[in-house]
Amino acid sequence: MLLKKVGNYRLFRRLGAGGMGGVYLGVSATADLAAVKMIHTHLLDDPSIKQRFASEIENLQTVFGSRVARLENADPYADPPWLATEFIPGLTLRQYVEQHGTLPLHLAAMIGAMLAEALIKVHGTGLFHRDIKPQNVILGQHGPVLIDFGLAALTERDADGAQTQTGMVVGTPAYMAPEQARGEKDLSTAVDVYGLGATLVFALAGHTLFPTAQGAMLWVVGSGKQPPDLTGVPPEIAPLVQEMIAHDPQARLDLKKVVNALLQIATAKGQSVFDVRAEVGSNTYHPVLIEVPASFSDPTADPENDVENAPSTAPEPPAVAPDDEQPASVPAVDVTWLIEKLRRQYARRATW
Repeated sequence: MLLKKVGNYRLFRRLGAGGMGGVYLGVSATADLAAVKMIHTHLLDDPSIKQRFASEIENLQTVFGSRVARLENADPYADPPWLATEFIPGLTLRQYVEQHGTLPLHLAAMIGAMLAEALIKVHGTGLFHRDIKPQNVILGQHGPVLIDFGLAALTERDADGAQTQTGMVVGTPAYMAPEQARGEKDLSTAVDVYGLGATLVFALAGHTLFPTAQGAMLWVVGSGKQPPDLTGVPPEIAPLVQEMIAHDPQARLDLKKVVNALLQIATAKGQSVFDVRAEVGSNTYHPVLIEVPASFSDPTADPENDVENAPSTAPEPPAVAPDDEQPASVPAVDVTWLIEKLRRQYARRATW
């Protein structure tokens, strides 16, 4: 049974699910939209899951910037624990490639530069993401935004001093750095450089570095015995990507150098950084459809049945979905009308 209200948010639409929790679209009393994440009920008895969730909240309180989905509110001690981040009504990078095809070189390079700049800020707080992948990049109105800091860790120590242990593999194999795949404990910000490089390959070529059906994926990634597949990656950027995904973390480029190199590629045909950045927003932003529950059309309706009776364009995801935070089948439309509608109706009905 879906919850009807969490904290200050009424939930009326499931957006997707991850390994640790479900994500729902919520609306506050002042009609602010948020992506509300809650731990899966079947995991609530696992103390380590709650600990990771609490760590995600702490991480989101630390990171900042226009390229990171900001934390709106959270309660790690609620039943179930939840957190709310700003809702960005765009497609993930993976969804965009699946629906619209791979990105032109200059746009992919600009998106990569913007994400690299965001990671510099994240690393400056003493954190690194550890799960950079197309599913964790939302293409918003003003460019890409990083989401899901559930695996983020302190660069000088573990999030709680003992959360990550040698031999424990955490991350997404297709975008995981070799040292992550080997379960090494002493990871560094170089894992994010690798993840960004692998993400650029997907954006440009539409495939992962290694076959996703590979049964021994972790061994393939960790051993370095099989070279990564860069088929389809334009020659102008291939050498840079190779340095970003070097098997040895010490050989990977510094993010500041990555930003500079990507900007040179993005503007190689004479366009300014401002022009390419504007093109990123206009070409990749596809706002998602939001269906309004009956009570939002009729303020006198009983809100107790909102979630159960709310229509949805997406099928119910499994309890533990593999990747996306938002369903790939959602069509692109403008949601400005919804926000205005909610504001008018809340003005007529201040309480539920």
